[in-house]
Amino acid sequence: MTVFRIWDYAHRGYHDERAKIPENSLAAFQRAVDCGYGAELDVHLTKDGELAVIHDESLKRMCGVEVNVCDLTMEELKQYRLQGTEESIPALQEVLDIFAGKTPLIVEIKTCGGNVNMLCAKVAAVLDKYKGAACIESFDPRAVFWFRRKRPDTVRGHLITKYTGQKTPHPVLGFLQENLLTNFLTVPDFIAMDIKHREMHAFQLCRLIYNVTEVSWTVRSPEQAQLIKDARGLIIFEAFDPKKELNEDVLETQPDPLDHSGNQE
Repeated sequence: MTVFRIWDYAHRGYHDERAKIPENSLAAFQRAVDCGYGAELDVHLTKDGELAVIHDESLKRMCGVEVNVCDLTMEELKQYRLQGTEESIPALQEVLDIFAGKTPLIVEIKTCGGNVNMLCAKVAAVLDKYKGAACIESFDPRAVFWFRRKRPDTVRGHLITKYTGQKTPHPVLGFLQENLLTNFLTVPDFIAMDIKHREMHAFQLCRLIYNVTEVSWTVRSPEQAQLIKDARGLIIFEAFDPKKELNEDVLETQPDPLDHSGNQE
């Protein structure tokens, strides 16, 4: 049985700047596994076609250098350190080796320019060999659609936020994405919703019509977490420990809407 529903997910790994555990670092992912959490992570395509786990397109925020991930090889990226620690930018395979099927992963596909097909194909090839539970999500509906066509059995999610005053990946795609107008093409298994904007009419209408699962990000308090759990959603959290601050009832007997197979193993 696919087990996505019974886990909470640490946002970019279970990171903690105070403990010098940067986001999207091997230390953050090891901590998530050790604490019994799944994790969400971000994947970019490097200059030499490798898969780097880092959120931003630029290294400025995390490494203090004004250079883009897509302009460097994986070997070059490895020379930089995250937030002044000894942690380097990991490759996707390194993260998968840490999880090794112990807890599930949500892999966010970070497209850049025209690399959507190559990036999706690379991610799919790595996940094809992975024995654990891993699903994909993206703000870019083209990536979600790619997986619907090429890997229909891979659980896929559509990331949503409100783009007012923010940079969009593409003006037209941003409008279509924000208003869930591509869902008839992408047919996502879940909507990964920015918790600040979960009352958006398009999202609520989508939940009503399609009975789609909500995965809320980024949940930063027990109160927010309980709100989502009461709505039978999943949480992507940071800045607190759900196991310590929530009394969770794990509904293992409930059917998992993210399970495509319908089989129990």
